[in-house]
Amino acid sequence: MLRSSTGHAPSLRRRAAMLPLPLLGSLLAAIALAGCDSGKSKEPAAEAVQRPVLVTPVEYRNIAPARSLAAVIRPRIESDLGFRVNGKVAKRLVQNGDQVRKGQPLLLLDTNDLELQLQQAEAEMKAATTSLAQAEADEKRTTKLEKDGWSPTAMLDKARSLAAEARGRLIRAQRAVELATNAHTYATLEADADGIITATPVEPGQVVAAGQPVVRLAHTGELEALVALPETYVERARNAIGKMTLWSLPGRAYEVRLRELSPAADGATRTYAARYSILDPDGAVRIGMSATLTLTEGESETAARLPLTAVFNHARGARVWVVDGAGKLTARPVTIARYEGQSVLIKSGVKDGEKVVTLGVEQLDEGLAVRPMQSLTF
Repeated sequence: MLRSSTGHAPSLRRRAAMLPLPLLGSLLAAIALAGCDSGKSKEPAAEAVQRPVLVTPVEYRNIAPARSLAAVIRPRIESDLGFRVNGKVAKRLVQNGDQVRKGQPLLLLDTNDLELQLQQAEAEMKAATTSLAQAEADEKRTTKLEKDGWSPTAMLDKARSLAAEARGRLIRAQRAVELATNAHTYATLEADADGIITATPVEPGQVVAAGQPVVRLAHTGELEALVALPETYVERARNAIGKMTLWSLPGRAYEVRLRELSPAADGATRTYAARYSILDPDGAVRIGMSATLTLTEGESETAARLPLTAVFNHARGARVWVVDGAGKLTARPVTIARYEGQSVLIKSGVKDGEKVVTLGVEQLDEGLAVRPMQSLTF
């Protein structure tokens, strides 16, 4: 037994020595590789590394063309008031910013001359009344004499003429008294409506002419936004939808409607004055405030703005890669509103707040695990 067992080793050595050298090298290499594979199979498999991708959140906004212009709050009716007679301003009863009621006195004129004119008119009316009484008595007496044959017809005609002249003189005197009374009344300037005093260009002691503006009254009621439109935007503004925000309250918006558009441009600025009625003003809207008027053309339309690099098309329509909460990629078909420069406007297909890959979309696959980043880090 010992002989036979020790006799195999020389036999194997002799057989190996009989093999050609290339075949022997191949056999040894195969044995070495088998040993390596058996060692690797015992090591645990490495986990897949998540690929970082640049993403942006989806945010839908109004994409209708809009333009913002500076505006000033003004009343719809703002009138310059003046006296209806000449005179010297005796007293000013209001100041800028005062709120007044209809019929409230605003300014007073010196009434000395007006009172003299009224007294003169009244005196003339008394004289005309006396003259008329005398003329009517003569007419009555002459009529009786002419009837009895004691007076010629010419005397009766003359008496009647004098009586008619006296009646006309009395009427003129009565009208003069009325005019003088009205002039005396006009010495007090009263507010013709409820409103706010916005200007008082005259001071007591100043002599003013009839009709000269002495106070400016802004009527309370409808308020408007006054804006200067550039000539390139005049026709587009007629059909635009307007909203207004106050500089003091930027978070509150008011609806406005175009009421008046000037037919001629301003000679200095070459702009057209437009007035927009504020449909539902509250106490925060005051005369003279600054505001921003935003005019939107057409109906409101919302879309999400994404970079052009976020959209790909593999002969199946426009799509984007959406990253879910687990970091998995999903190809989502989208509807494109329009292209603008380096951006694309998406109407539908993705939801507000979802994360969309914006770079390297051609190198990604469905279901791939990724690590989203909203900015590049180095």
